[in-house]
Amino acid sequence: MATSMTMTTITTTGTITTMDESARRDTDFPLSPCGRGRRPEGAADEGKCAQTETPEPPHPDPLPLGESESVVPRGATDTNLSAPALYRLMAWLSPAYPIGAFSYSSGIEWAVEAGDIKDAQTLRQWLTAMMADGSGFADAVLFVHAFRAVDDAALRLVAELAAAFVPSKERFLETTAQGRAFLDVTRAAWPCPALDRLAAAWDGPVALPIAVGTTCAGHGIGCAPALAAFLHAIAANWISAGVRLVPLGQTDGQRVLAALEPVVAATAARAQQTPLDEVGTSTFRADLASMRHEVQYTRLFRS
Repeated sequence: MATSMTMTTITTTGTITTMDESARRDTDFPLSPCGRGRRPEGAADEGKCAQTETPEPPHPDPLPLGESESVVPRGATDTNLSAPALYRLMAWLSPAYPIGAFSYSSGIEWAVEAGDIKDAQTLRQWLTAMMADGSGFADAVLFVHAFRAVDDAALRLVAELAAAFVPSKERFLETTAQGRAFLDVTRAAWPCPALDRLAAAWDGPVALPIAVGTTCAGHGIGCAPALAAFLHAIAANWISAGVRLVPLGQTDGQRVLAALEPVVAATAARAQQTPLDEVGTSTFRADLASMRHEVQYTRLFRS
């Protein structure tokens, strides 16, 4: 696995300069281990997150393209869903749910333009890093803590952190625009007291994982299956952007999604035991991609 890094400086004028462009051609990104955190308290019943053991290794390699397996996080006991819970998760996290997810690429558009992503294999490598150590992992931790928030103060804390915890202007727009759209549609079609509680606790911009996590808790859906569905939706949206940008065939896109299954499962398991004050990312190149996309000459996506 390559270990070269890009040394980048952001000047006071916002200009990004690159001192070493070797990483621009490197598409096998190292995954840095994150803190494993503490075991969450509480029983693993409906409406609470299941206690899970730390998966070994913490960031399993994705499956080879074209292979798949059934992966369930060890220790998860709230994985059974009632028919209404399954119906609602499928509705909220469907590409058809009107939150505009198709408009965003999370910097993937610039990565394709730069040559970091050029085929199914390099797309899988990029998304593995984003899911295990980037915005996928951070959003999963924020989702869990919004789901678990026991009072207004805790909910406000995680909502405020989620709004601040984005590396670029476009990523902020991506998560908060989708979060607001999700709340508006869900309050109209699937209302619950938890959404009113969120509105009362936090009047600032609402990030998508906060909106979805609060909604799932309010409807009594178990944390483990809700989080798995949320991360699947994120991965599927990234892949949809990659399929259109590279471009790739739909079958290649499904191969990438299948290969990411163990990465999504491990990310969900780690997120459930990561304290809020230990959330973080280490995908510097992906963060730069979202910044560079802001000034990209031609663009199909908003991020």
